Amino acid sequence: MKLIILAGGGGSRLFPLSRTCMPKQFLKLGNSDSLLTQTVKRFLPLIKPDEMLIVTNKEYIHHVKTELTACGAGSAHILLEPVARNTAPAIALATKFCQDELGAGDDEVMFVTPADHIIHPIDIFIKNVRQAADLAAQDRVVTLGVKPDKPETGYGYIQAGQVVGTGYQVASFREKPDRETAEQYLAAENYYWNSGMFAFTCGCITEEFREHAPEIYQLMSASFKEVVNQFDNMPNISIDYAVAEKSARVVMAPLTAYWNDIGSWDAIYDVLDKDYAGNAIKGDCLPLDCANTLMLGGDRLIAGIGLEDVLVVETNDVIVVAKRGESQKVKDVVAELKARGRREVDEHTTMYRPWGSYTVLGEGTGYKLKKIIVTPGQQLSLQLHYHRSEHWIVICGTARVTIGEQQQMVHGNESVYIPPSTKHRLENPGKIPLEIIEVQNGSYLEEDDIVRFDDVYGRA
Repeated sequence: MKLIILAGGGGSRLFPLSRTCMPKQFLKLGNSDSLLTQTVKRFLPLIKPDEMLIVTNKEYIHHVKTELTACGAGSAHILLEPVARNTAPAIALATKFCQDELGAGDDEVMFVTPADHIIHPIDIFIKNVRQAADLAAQDRVVTLGVKPDKPETGYGYIQAGQVVGTGYQVASFREKPDRETAEQYLAAENYYWNSGMFAFTCGCITEEFREHAPEIYQLMSASFKEVVNQFDNMPNISIDYAVAEKSARVVMAPLTAYWNDIGSWDAIYDVLDKDYAGNAIKGDCLPLDCANTLMLGGDRLIAGIGLEDVLVVETNDVIVVAKRGESQKVKDVVAELKARGRREVDEHTTMYRPWGSYTVLGEGTGYKLKKIIVTPGQQLSLQLHYHRSEHWIVICGTARVTIGEQQQMVHGNESVYIPPSTKHRLENPGKIPLEIIEVQNGSYLEEDDIVRFDDVYGRA
């Protein structure tokens, strides 16, 4: 069996903690592991890393590599989508990769899962996956459904029909309902939440694309390399719309483990531990006479007084406050900010790079202050800037600095100056993280004023 983990995403539903540069699968929410790492780990008892395939995009590849290595799955395959095209094209591309590059036959089962769900306990989940795989081996498209315990309006629903082995024939798929309809689904007892997880064989899904999504099938009929080259011609469509809602082969396997897709701040509130008043608190927060409230702090103290059923999420550049039950509308806030050209949609003040990270501490006309952290053994590209100079002050660790043709070691409480239009490089040859304060001065201070000459991460 091959595991396909879909790890794209736009970073809008958990704004401001998630952004385009850091979608939710890389966040650590009430756990020391990110959601992506948790996803990989829950499959390790069943599937070897070299049978796993992470589908993502080039912007996230270094995040993915770092997390796979950290959780002992460094041999997993990473497949980069040339452009974002929703789940059906991503699955088609992954299927072609498994066939052409991994030698998967038509009867090989593929299990597809998003990278950003919370599921436990693992032993029950593994049992559910095995059941789904057994159904998929019978030439069926299998979707996993979750028995609802409340009238949730944020999920799509699956109507279960007659019993098929350990699952049910799917009678219909239903869109996200309003509250009244969701209550009717809950009362009917044969409706399940759509988890977004699927199982099928390579041959079965290929036949389904041929019958129900010929525009995808035509493109995936070529070699893997040609499919990649033509990927931007794929339609932007989900696997639900492209195949599942049209196919007569679809069955549902019940997911009996706990499941949460972490699709909103309301969902985050549900999974976090609560105090005696029902408050979910994380970070430097002081709730006074508050009840059933989420307070998620970052760099600053949050003091809440008399709050009830409120969500407060703080980062060092954005604060979001919402009523519980309304957090699905955060994506509307992101859309409005995007329309206004606000960079908060795409960027955190802390940005992660393959060599470490940088945090913008302050900026104004003609200057910008950054804290740069370089992990041991890593280095920035050999580069220059046309419009700015830089001062580097070492706070912790030891830096190897190249300026022009000269190289020198810079230690704590020492500094160097890099003039404009001068090639330079920063390296950490030591055993502990290198921390420096960078002071930029110039007429243009954006990140695109970088000319790279040599880069170990392939960005030159």
